[in-house]
Order: sequence, then structure tokens, then C-alpha cells
Amino acid sequence: MGEKVVAGQFDLSDRQRYREKLRRCLTGLERLLAEKRFDRPKNLMGLEIELNLAGADGMPKMLNAQVLERIASRDFQTELAMFNLEVNIAPHRLGGRVFDRLDEELRTSLSYADRKAQEVDAGIVMIGILPTLDRDDLVSSNLSDVDRYALLNDQIVAARGEDFTLDIAGVEHLRCTSKSIAPEAACTSVQLHLQVTPERFPDVWNAAQAVAAAQIAVGANSPFLFGRELWRESRPPLFQQSTDTRPPELQAQGVRPRTWFGERWVTSAFDLFEENLRYYPALLPICDDEDPLEVLDRGGVPSLAELVLHNGTVYRWNRPVYGIADGVPHLRVENRVLPAGPTVTDVIANAAFYYGVVRALAEDARPVWSRLPFEAAAANFDAACKDGIDARFTWPRRGRLGGLGEVDAVTLVREELLPLAEAGLDAWGIEPADRDRYLGVIEERCRRRVNGASWQAATFHRALDLGLGREEALAATTRRYRELTEQGDPVHTWPVGLPEPVPTTA
Repeated sequence: MGEKVVAGQFDLSDRQRYREKLRRCLTGLERLLAEKRFDRPKNLMGLEIELNLAGADGMPKMLNAQVLERIASRDFQTELAMFNLEVNIAPHRLGGRVFDRLDEELRTSLSYADRKAQEVDAGIVMIGILPTLDRDDLVSSNLSDVDRYALLNDQIVAARGEDFTLDIAGVEHLRCTSKSIAPEAACTSVQLHLQVTPERFPDVWNAAQAVAAAQIAVGANSPFLFGRELWRESRPPLFQQSTDTRPPELQAQGVRPRTWFGERWVTSAFDLFEENLRYYPALLPICDDEDPLEVLDRGGVPSLAELVLHNGTVYRWNRPVYGIADGVPHLRVENRVLPAGPTVTDVIANAAFYYGVVRALAEDARPVWSRLPFEAAAANFDAACKDGIDARFTWPRRGRLGGLGEVDAVTLVREELLPLAEAGLDAWGIEPADRDRYLGVIEERCRRRVNGASWQAATFHRALDLGLGREEALAATTRRYRELTEQGDPVHTWPVGLPEPVPTTA
């Protein structure tokens, strides 16, 4: 969202000046695209994971500043609330044994961070939504002490002009209000980056949108919020509602939310940046001194700072990213669909599936988005969030007859998407051993119909059957989850339920 945002008040002239700068940035982007100034293909991918801090009892710990001080690594950063951290893995070239290398790097980083967290009686929990979070944990006083978070909260609250309403009807129904955006901090995700050329961008973005529902179906890991069992992946509705600047009247008029799936397939990265300017008022109208068009006239590369900042306040599930590396501009697709966890193996398996299937779909001579209405892709995404691995999708039929049909998510993944992912990973040059190991994890989840969300829900209900109260059952489920995460075996192998109590001897 921008690293160096300084808190302050904005007046009308700030917003007018920012809007004009945004237009100049957009013109600058258009010129960069027309002049073909972007980086050549490099097959680079990147990975970010948001994390939770919890105590040995499974309850959240508001200690990220103390933990970060002990970690003392630029790879780890603050996130929105005091119980959040984020780890960033340096970009890697897709190919060879990259997934095994990522697995080793992540294990090393997370193990080190967990040891440092234990110095203040906390631990790292990699999960979509921490089941033990309470409404009292998600208040503005628990936001991280960083100017950009306070400022973003103030601006979203001011734009909305009233309390935020959280209303999610799933297995159970949650309805409550919040005076701040703090509930957004409950959502901890994995962000997968893929650097692409401008020519490849629309096909990769469209492919990522088409496959987002399948990603959620096999990777859901967020079934609980505030003690209620909701959707199998409750992050998307929670994120949308907790950042929604629209009061009910604007929602009724069809004004777009700042967190959204989108409404159409695209033909250029420019489409998405232009939509951001056309549809969304600025939340943080902070102007940079640079004039992007003057920089271009001198033959330089503009930072497009206002465009980048504004883009960071529009929460697409697949987001376009403009960046500069070694003085050369590039574009990335940032996939923000997946929840964190459960294990490092599961995270890498989700990544391998994504990078493989997106490559194959993007290169298909008859792309799926030419046969699948965008509205159906959006409906598939909602179905996956609600039902997880048991979801049913609308999908183009194979064969001469074509048309659309209904299909189980696991059937679609096993029969169509996993073979595509295998071909895609081969095209990236991934070693067969890596390919088979990580895609095998996705295959087994589908075969057993198990993911993080289904394990959490089943274990919670088993705890209730043992006579535990709801809060005790959620805490016990969280403790068991963390224990199994540390053992490292992928979630489809986890035994459901709590460990047998050790009998006491007389």
C-alpha cells in the first residue's frame, strides 16, 4: 500500500491535486506501454504470507512490535493489527527445483520467527482466520502503531460515515458492527506474484480470475470468525464488509465495493488501472514531487507513486502491480485469493497448482474465458468461499458440443485442472519430482475431500461432542492445529479431533 505514508489531514485541494496526478500517472503508464519500455520475460515469482501471533493457550497475542524487534529481519514486517506479521520471500525464477527451495526457505524463516516469538510467550500461527479471535480483539486500539494503518482506518471510516456492518450467513449467522476496519486484520492470506510482460498480462490475469474458485475450493482454511462457523473461506466476505466505504444507499445504487472480484475479462493491464481511477475516490491523496510525464520526456522511468498508492487501496483478488527493478519497469499479477496455511507443504502445493494451471490456461488456443461468462466465474468464486471443497461450479464442457455444465470442484480439479497444472509446470521447466510431489498434495486433498477448513470444522465438532464449550473447543482446535502445523505433514493427512488425553495413574 506504500511504505512511507505519513499521517495527516487532507483538504479539498489535496484531493483535486491528487486526482490530477493520478491522471498524469495513467497517461504515463499508457506511454510506457505504447513505447514498449517494460522488462523482458523473466519468469519471476514472489511470495508473501500474513501470519498470526498466539499464545500457548491458542489466544491471540498483541505483540508484533516486540516479536519483530527480536526477529530483526527485513523479510518480516508489520501487518494491520498487533497480532499480525508478514513474511516476504525474495523473488525466484520459476524452473528447476524452485518449489523445494521455497519450501526450505519458508521452513527456515518461520522456524526462526517462531523461536523469537516464544521469547515473549507467543508463537506463529499460519491460518486464514485465527479461530480464537474475539470482537474485543479487533478494535482500533489493537491496530499496529504505524502511520499508514491509522491513516487508512481514518479515511475509510470517514468515507463510510457510519459503523461497518458484518453480516455473513453460513453454517451459522454472524451479524455485528465495528467502528473501525480492524476486523480486516482477521484475514491472513498468501499472496502469489508473477511478473509478466504487458502482452501476456491480460491472458494471465483472466486465467487467474477463472481459476480463483478452484484455488479456494482446494485451499479454504477460514471457517470461523468470532466464535461462529461461517463460510469455508470466510475471508472474502469479511474483507469486503470490513473495508466497505459504501453506506447501504450506495450499495443499493450498485456502487462497486473496494474489495471485489471484478466485472469483466480484460484486454490490457491498462484496463484495470483505468477502472481504479474511474470508480474509486482516493483514500490517501498523498502527492509525490515527481512529474511522471516530465520524467518520461527526459527518457527516465517514472515511479507513478500516486497510481501505485491508489492501486494499493483497491482490493482486487487478482491485482495488477506496477513496479521498477534495476531501473526497468515491470508488471505483475498479484494473486490474493488464498488463505495462509495450514503447513509450508500446503502453501507450496497451492502455489505450484496456481503457477501451473495459470500458465496452461493463459496459453490455451481456445481460452476458458472465451467460453465462460465472467458472471459465472464470479459466482463460482462465491460458491467456493461458501462450500469449500464441496462446492459445485459452472464450467465449459469439453468436446464438440461445448456449452456450460455443472461440475463438482474436486472433479474439475482432478480431471481437468491438475493435468493442465502439470503441463504448465512442465512449460516453466519445473523438475518432475517437484511437480509430482506438490501437485500430489492437491490430488490427495481432492481424493479425500479434505482441506484446512474441513479439518478445522470436523475437529471443532469432535471437541463439542467431547463436552467442551464453544470457546474451549475453538481454543483446543487452534492448539491442535498449531501442533500439527509444526509437525509439517500436509493437512490431508491430519487425524481429525483432539489427541487422546493421557490417562492419569493412581
